[in-house]
Amino acid sequence: MITSTANKQVKQICNWIKSAKDRKSDEVFIAEGRKMFMEAPKEWIKAVYASETFIKENEGNPVGARLKEFLTESVTDEVFTKMSDTRTPQGVLCVLKRPAHDLSEITGGKAPFIMILEDIQDPGNLGTIVRTAEGAGVTGIIMSEGCVDIFNPKTIRSTMGSIYRMPFVYVSDVVKVVKDLNGKNITTYAAHLKGEEPYHAFDYRKPTAFLIGNEGNGLSDEITEAAKVFLRIPMEGEVESLNAAIASAVLMYEAHRQRTTLKCLYDTLQRP
Repeated sequence: MITSTANKQVKQICNWIKSAKDRKSDEVFIAEGRKMFMEAPKEWIKAVYASETFIKENEGNPVGARLKEFLTESVTDEVFTKMSDTRTPQGVLCVLKRPAHDLSEITGGKAPFIMILEDIQDPGNLGTIVRTAEGAGVTGIIMSEGCVDIFNPKTIRSTMGSIYRMPFVYVSDVVKVVKDLNGKNITTYAAHLKGEEPYHAFDYRKPTAFLIGNEGNGLSDEITEAAKVFLRIPMEGEVESLNAAIASAVLMYEAHRQRTTLKCLYDTLQRP
């Protein structure tokens, strides 16, 4: 059991939590909490640390069984509090290897459904978008290099496990990617004030990509000009725009509604 906050492993965990540069160079990220531990793919797990109280509380249950398989070190409750990035630690964290996805994985298939994010800065917003994307059936997320690190601990927590299942890539030239998607007959929709038609006026059953911009500045002029279609989300009162994660959710679930409705209709017609 680790009993000192000066322990080399403890210091390394704290460094990975704080430093995006070191997480990237070491090709790891940290996932904290019971749910994140239980859903972590076995092949991603490099190390698991748990507090002595957490271990005792989970003896004889599925969490305890998984701990027996993967636990690297137990630590005192005091040490775990030092290692944790949360105010109320649950008592378990994982060191995981970073997944590798590529653009073809996201843009392939019969009817790709893609989110393209430009310079999203808030870790919670990004994590919420990833989580919602999984729920809505998005096939992948493309991000500009100006987006916050998806492996930021706050982002990881906000994904609630979707980080394990949602393909994503960072790209150096988002404008080029948008133009390439247009060339592949994947319609790119920019949520923008220039949009004259409301978001529900379009057919998203076909290959679709939604463009979402920075929380404060929206989409850049360059990526806006590259988009094939402008759309708007109607606003009442004096509200000018929605939070990036909320706007993303509105668009994603309209596409989900359309695609699900079509599938339900097809299934109904196929019944004897």
